[in-house]
Amino acid sequence: MAVASGTLQRLARSVALVAVLSAAGQAQALAPEHEMRRLMLATEEAVNAGSWGEAGEYLNRLQQMEAKKPADYFFYRGQVMLQAGHLNEAQSALEAYVTRAGTEGSHYQQALKLITDVERTRQSGSADQANGKQSPKVALIEPAGNQRISSLRKLYLTNDDRDALLMHLNSLLDVAGWRADQAIARLDKPADVAYEVSATDSAISFQEIRREAGGRLVRKTRTMEVYGVNPMIEWGCEAAVSSCWIYDPRDGSRLMQLGYDRDRAGEIARTLGQLVRHLQALAGS
Repeated sequence: MAVASGTLQRLARSVALVAVLSAAGQAQALAPEHEMRRLMLATEEAVNAGSWGEAGEYLNRLQQMEAKKPADYFFYRGQVMLQAGHLNEAQSALEAYVTRAGTEGSHYQQALKLITDVERTRQSGSADQANGKQSPKVALIEPAGNQRISSLRKLYLTNDDRDALLMHLNSLLDVAGWRADQAIARLDKPADVAYEVSATDSAISFQEIRREAGGRLVRKTRTMEVYGVNPMIEWGCEAAVSSCWIYDPRDGSRLMQLGYDRDRAGEIARTLGQLVRHLQALAGS
């Protein structure tokens, strides 16, 4: 009976995730290619005007779209992320632009200079930390594609905000596992590295399930107290190792290794951030 219940819960999460993605797709009035071009033009105007919050909103909407993003998307995203202080993601986006656009890209030289700016900012931040100074990050980018918690409660048939966020987060993680063999994309083939997340009123636990040679499973659990944690969770992707990473907001170390899917990794980071923020609000109430 327990096995059947677990299967039904996973099925419910998968169905709910499909419903989320479908709802996002239905929100577009224009055909995807025209909507993408419209949002790219709006992003360019906002960046040129220095309207970083507005640019972030357009980029968030672009990030939800399933179609392949143009190279300039990564250039603008890198600038906005740099302004927001998300250095890992800024560098990842700018490197993606250089790789895709190449030396013929209209922003090639500027992208290289911005990557250098990221390095200088990171070094400056390290020096400030060594001297006991704090360099607060400004959260200019609002979560992209996040359903309001009330909508998630309806979607996952629960009255508890924490449960709704956890179910959504685990739904995303169900299909985000990392695989050593990138040719294997079948969901019925277990990932080599997968995660399950649970939470109490004041802490979040991350269980890593790593599949070793011979099919042996090794499980490790890490717990993160949410008090004092920055809810703007950083993430980044590395094409060279076909991996995306969710970074630990406490020290910037790698917290979770995911398959190479930038949109999914971003959504996981944002949902985790929502969960952190929700638990912090509970603790302060």
